[in-house]
Amino acid sequence: MNVFASIFLVFALLLNGPHQALPGQSDEISSIASQLQLIMKEHGVPGLSCAVVNHGKMVFSAGYGFADLENDVAATEATVYRLASISKSVTAVLIMQLVEQGNLDLDADVSTILKEWPRKRWPVTCRQLLAHLGGVRHYKPRDGESTRRYPNQIAALGRFSREPLLHEPGSKFLYSTFGFNLLAAVVERGFGQDFGKAVAKHVGMESRAPTLQDDDQRRLIKWRATGYIKRQNSLQNSVLMDSSYKLGGGGLCSSAPDLARFAGALMAGRLLTSESMQEMWTEQATRTGKPVGYGFGFGVRTIHGRRVVQHSGAQSRVSTMLCMIPDDQVAVVIMCNLQGTPLSRLAQDIAFLVREGQK
Repeated sequence: MNVFASIFLVFALLLNGPHQALPGQSDEISSIASQLQLIMKEHGVPGLSCAVVNHGKMVFSAGYGFADLENDVAATEATVYRLASISKSVTAVLIMQLVEQGNLDLDADVSTILKEWPRKRWPVTCRQLLAHLGGVRHYKPRDGESTRRYPNQIAALGRFSREPLLHEPGSKFLYSTFGFNLLAAVVERGFGQDFGKAVAKHVGMESRAPTLQDDDQRRLIKWRATGYIKRQNSLQNSVLMDSSYKLGGGGLCSSAPDLARFAGALMAGRLLTSESMQEMWTEQATRTGKPVGYGFGFGVRTIHGRRVVQHSGAQSRVSTMLCMIPDDQVAVVIMCNLQGTPLSRLAQDIAFLVREGQK
C-alpha cells in the first residue's frame, strides 16, 4: 500500500478516536488528543493507543487510526500491542517479588541458581543483569530468524548460555535483552512455573491487567494489532516473529490501559514494597562509579526536578513507551503499530501536563 494512501486512510478515523475523560479535564484531554494525532500525522502511523493513570484512576484511554489497515480494523483502547523492551520492566518486578519473598539473593552468582547457566570466567549476579551490567550479549538479527519455539525461558537459555561474557560484570553498561532472558529463567526457577504463567499470576492478576501476557504468535490474541514497517515509500506488513527466545526481554504484549494499570498498581505499592521500588528506581553505576541512567529494568532520569522512571520498546512491528512520575502517581502509556516512531518525549510531555493539572 502506498504510504500516502495509507496516511489518508488513517486520518479518516483520527478525529473520531474514542476517549474517556473525568469531568473537568476537557482541556487536558483535548491537548493530549491533539499531541497524539500530530505525531501520527508527522510519522504516518497507522494505529496508536494511549492510556493515562493519575493516582490510580484511568483519566485518559483512547485509540486512533487503524490496528489493521487491510481489513479496516480501527485501533481502540482495547488494541493489543507487543511491548517489546518494556517487557524488561515486568521481568524486573517479578525478580524483586522473589527477593521480597526471601527466595532470591540479588548478589548470588546466577550459576548457583540455575544449573542450566554454566560457570563463566567471572560470576554474574541478578543485580548486575537488572542494570545491564552483566556482560551478557544482546540478541542479534540472526537470533530472530529461527522458527524454533522454546517451551520456557530456561530452555531458551540454550540460545546463548555457552557463549562467554563480553566483559567483566560491573565494569561497563551493555544493553542486553538476553540478560533479561536469563532473569526470566531465574523467575521460572523461583516461582516454579513458566514465565508467561508467572506474569499472568503475579503481575497481571494483581494489576487487573488480563491482556498483559506472552505474545505467542501461535495463539489468536483478541484485538492484537497488525504491525507495519516503512520501506522506501510504502508501508509493509511486518512479520509477527516468535518471541519465545526473548520473552523476558521483549516478548510480552498488552493493551495500553492494562499496561497503565500495571504501572498504577506498581506505584500504589500493590506489586512491591516501597523499599523495593526505591531500590529498583535508583540509578546504578559501573564499578568505577560511572552512572548508567538505568535502575533495575527501568530507565531513570530527572526532568523538571522530578524523578522520571520509564522504558521504551522497539521491534519491527511496534513502537512503545511507558513513562511514570512515581512521586506524583502519574503514568503514561503510548503504543503504536509502526516501527521507529519517537514516543519518549511525547509521553514525558503528557505526564507533566497531567501532573500540572494536579495543582
